Amino acid sequence: MNSLDLRKLGKLGFGGAGIGNLYRAIPDGEALATVLAAWDAGIRYFDTAPHYGLGLSEQRLGAVLRDKPRNEFVISTKVGRLLEPNTRGGQDPEGFDVQATTRRVWDFSEKGVRRSIEDSLERLGLDHVDIAYLHDPDVHDLQAGITQALPALEKLRSEGMVRAIGVGINSAEAALECVEAADLDLVMLAGRYTLLEQPRVPLLERCAERSTGVVSVGAYNSGLLARPEVPEDAHYNYSQAPPDVLERARALAAVCRNFGVELPTAALQFPLRHPAVVNVTAGATSPEQVSINAARMEATVPDELWEALEGVGR
Repeated sequence: MNSLDLRKLGKLGFGGAGIGNLYRAIPDGEALATVLAAWDAGIRYFDTAPHYGLGLSEQRLGAVLRDKPRNEFVISTKVGRLLEPNTRGGQDPEGFDVQATTRRVWDFSEKGVRRSIEDSLERLGLDHVDIAYLHDPDVHDLQAGITQALPALEKLRSEGMVRAIGVGINSAEAALECVEAADLDLVMLAGRYTLLEQPRVPLLERCAERSTGVVSVGAYNSGLLARPEVPEDAHYNYSQAPPDVLERARALAAVCRNFGVELPTAALQFPLRHPAVVNVTAGATSPEQVSINAARMEATVPDELWEALEGVGR
């Protein structure tokens, strides 16, 4: 298993998709100030990926972190997509407001996994990353991920190129297949164990049994739970939230309000109530968002609220 003490991740991590210009462009100065705000707030776990802004997130994150003491922070990136030159130009077609000077190419081979890490280190300006996740095997080719990419990551860990390995994934069912097939240190699970979605997730129980840590991302369910009051135009799973989902979210907000707690505070803290979850990582695109997330994570939530929220709206 890994040589990384998962307690070093802390309760709250910084997600780097936003500073890769997800949905909208952010000036370099604002992006770098956002990363610095995370550092100043005591956050020491930072996650990124080549996918995020065609490498822009890695470049911006590295610009700040390479001036920090290397033993004081944990950084993760992802493998599975290589960035190749793109002669067609234009805007990135996958949701990031950047020029498409490169294009993403899926590659789950050992050669591709190694090259992905090497390319990421160059963009970051660091000599190593702590954690490497296989990115979205459920989207591309789960079996290739299990038979090719995960063994390659295990090999890299045994060689000391990375300290810990895992999968970054949207499907709890696919994540469970990966956990059973490989010796994973971490699962980064997006949006599938949240205050809105409180299922009995076999994945979490299995991760607890195997001492595989779970990093929870998407705790706000694409912004649906990000505000104390849920507006009509709230998003869920990156689309307009349907009426029944809005109703469930508002029911949660009402219960929180009765206990003097804001909905997003409960949403951010909820995943940590499961013993398998070691960290909640949240994105930010401004220093103010970082400060708000940090304050929410430290806010006091009475146990009675968690009891009252069980199964609300379902």
